[in-house]
Amino acid sequence: MAAYLYLPRQADEKSSSTKRVEPGMVIDFGPRGNPIGIEITAPSQISLAAINGLLERLGLPPVAKADLAPLLAA
Repeated sequence: MAAYLYLPRQADEKSSSTKRVEPGMVIDFGPRGNPIGIEITAPSQISLAAINGLLERLGLPPVAKADLAPLLAA
């Protein structure tokens, strides 16, 4: 099982590069180098704190526990 957290982006923006980060997460970057999504390859190993820490490093607002409830229940 995997999950994907969409980040703010243009409607037609596609991933042009990726970067593997903390175990179980991959950041997708758009053509301008902006983060457009986080692929969560190991949902059972990821915590809310890990996701929010990554979002903070990317300069993005944190997500609430309720936003990730389906993922954290997996």
